[in-house]
Amino acid sequence: MSTSFPQSRRFRRRLVAAAVAVVLTAGTLAVVGPVGAASAVSYPSWDDVQSAKASASAQQDKVTEIRGLIAGLKSDASAKQKSAAAAGSAYQTAQTAFDEATLKQQKLQGQADAAEKTAAQSEEQAGQLAAQLGRASSSDVTTDLLTHPTNSGDLLYELGAMSKLSEQADGIYSQASQDRGTAQALADKSNVAKKALGALADAAQQKMQAAQSAADSAQRAVDAQNANQERLEAQLTLLTTNASNVESKYKKGVQVEKARQAALARKRAEEAAAAAAAAAAAPTPAQPSGSAPAVAGGTANASGWVRPSAGYQTSPFGYRVDPYTHAHALHAGVDLAPACYSPIYAAASGTVVFAGNGGGYGNEVILDNGGGISTAYGHVVDGGIMVASGQHVEAGQQIAQVGSTGWSTGCHLHFETRVNGAAVDPVPFMAARGISV
Repeated sequence: MSTSFPQSRRFRRRLVAAAVAVVLTAGTLAVVGPVGAASAVSYPSWDDVQSAKASASAQQDKVTEIRGLIAGLKSDASAKQKSAAAAGSAYQTAQTAFDEATLKQQKLQGQADAAEKTAAQSEEQAGQLAAQLGRASSSDVTTDLLTHPTNSGDLLYELGAMSKLSEQADGIYSQASQDRGTAQALADKSNVAKKALGALADAAQQKMQAAQSAADSAQRAVDAQNANQERLEAQLTLLTTNASNVESKYKKGVQVEKARQAALARKRAEEAAAAAAAAAAAPTPAQPSGSAPAVAGGTANASGWVRPSAGYQTSPFGYRVDPYTHAHALHAGVDLAPACYSPIYAAASGTVVFAGNGGGYGNEVILDNGGGISTAYGHVVDGGIMVASGQHVEAGQQIAQVGSTGWSTGCHLHFETRVNGAAVDPVPFMAARGISV
């Protein structure tokens, strides 16, 4: 970002909307929609509105038109935001299903590996016993008994020992066979589960893309509403009242709003800077030997990674009782809890593959960091996403602001690390790259 202070995406859009509104005094504005859209909505200019006051019928027609435009803007934005929320929830559900299935498959594979080891040991023991029996049976005990009757006690003992050994062998062979069957059954289950992961991963990817498309559509609708509704309402005031200087007052209001948003952005930037400074001055969490200090952002270390935010870890990776839903569920990342509006940084360089409503993840950013690795940043404050899908970012670059959207009970960053799409515990993953979280 080239700005002198962090700005939310919503703030920048409000500035653009205000700037657009200022120049809407002559002619009409066509709402920018998808390339190739069949038609665009046109909005009345101030001159159109002023001209409509010449007759009662024209004035009423214009009032009806403007009210319809305002209602359409509200309805379109609301419907598309609901669609984005639904698409985000569907994406989250699909991603969670994949994550849980992955952990189950990994557990099955671990059990299969342990059973394979046990089976191999049982088979080795059975083999050793077979060799022992082979050596014992190589001597003809019956012949020895007839030719050396004086040694009959020892030989009868040997026969008894061989009988016991044979019984033991039967048990060992049976156990080895059972262990082999168990190992094979677990391996089969693991393979079946592994094959199912591909379909679940594809479903999660498709749902994520659908959620991104819905988020983009919703943002376009909100942008259109921001860019037009206040002006249309001011024009409606001009038509339905005896108010004077409506246009000039509207323009002045645009400038006041612009200044208010700038002041709010500066205040948020100052609060975020203070929170970051306080976190940097506080004692840091325990770190692996040789790791970098637990300071967020900044220049990437030799491995190319940084801490994604300040704050202590408040919830680890793994199954837990979700504090929002109160259900026992997988927590596929770790939670870091700095102050609200604190900066969120890209943990490593990469490309933004998702920036939008992630259902229970709230407003979320996902980066493809290359080599099968991706990182996700959830619960971003409304208006706090500072990047767009397809954008390249560098390690340590601010990409969002901490919030409490989605399934959240307070401001924090939900941070995930994934390898080939599967969630892994960020603590050892980041520690291996010299970063403590």
